[in-house]
Amino acid sequence: MTLQVLRPGPLSLYQDAGRHGYQAYGAPVCGVMDQVAYRLANALVGNREPLPVLEMTLSGPQIKFTQDACIAVCGAPFSIRCDQKPLAINRPHLIRAGQILQIDAPPATTDRLSGHARASMAIAGGVQLTTSMESASTDLKSRMGGVHGRALLKDDTLVLNRSIQTPAVGALAQFLDDFRIYLPAGLGLAARSRIRVTRGAHWMLFNTRQQNRFLNGSYTITANSDRMGYRLQGPSLQPEPDLQILSEPTAFGTIQIPPDGLPIILMADRQTTGGYPKIANVASVDLPVLARCLPGETLHLSLISLGQAQRIFQDREALFEQLHQALDPLATQIAAAFSQQT
Repeated sequence: MTLQVLRPGPLSLYQDAGRHGYQAYGAPVCGVMDQVAYRLANALVGNREPLPVLEMTLSGPQIKFTQDACIAVCGAPFSIRCDQKPLAINRPHLIRAGQILQIDAPPATTDRLSGHARASMAIAGGVQLTTSMESASTDLKSRMGGVHGRALLKDDTLVLNRSIQTPAVGALAQFLDDFRIYLPAGLGLAARSRIRVTRGAHWMLFNTRQQNRFLNGSYTITANSDRMGYRLQGPSLQPEPDLQILSEPTAFGTIQIPPDGLPIILMADRQTTGGYPKIANVASVDLPVLARCLPGETLHLSLISLGQAQRIFQDREALFEQLHQALDPLATQIAAAFSQQT
């Protein structure tokens, strides 16, 4: 019931929804950068409650399976092969014992720098991981969670939580071949440069001219960006002079303006508090779009109201509910494959 890592990929981390409720003690939330890929991948392998996924940056690993398993890869259109046979993203696949799964960077295209940064792989039943503060999310700075608090390494061995029973393999394989999956367009997350934002806590501390510079300019994600934050290059901003702000809790998607005037978008591994002015917040539905962006991509920011952001979020949640209902037969079939007696 193990997976053997033959090649780890540039940055392959096990992440879940994050380490919530411990920020008061200085523990970052961490968790997946792309919530949509995380939830989709879990749904496609029948995990009714989302389990940790392997979130891959730029490219993925090469893994040998010593046990039959059902997997799905969602997010950026990475190249997926099983024993050199191409596999589709956003689909469940049965990987047989002895086969090698290889996940590489997206094929070279003219839009290579367009939403191709990250993808997530879920496995039916999940794998055994280190849990800290009620989360298996990998915190690289504190070396907590995941696989010993670090990225995958060559020769790592991962143990599956559950095993697909041999008598059920044939029926499951046939079911996966026949089962039709229609992914709602609203969950497809086509790459785009326009990111929706709402007003931040300190929006009114920037005058109208500064606000217009922020919304009408374009910003490029710099190479000095990571899971903690995206540093942007573009029009610089300055709040009212002599502004003093006490450190406050931070949130995923908060846009801070440091002394150099160049915005920083706080991401999954952000610090728990921050003292820079917060001009805006990325709408939660656009965080997955942002998570798939690479350094060098250009962003345009569009202001929406809090009410609009909430309605868009509710629309997305309704699509997920529809998808879960449509995938219920799949989840039932996979659960039966686990419980099948030898």
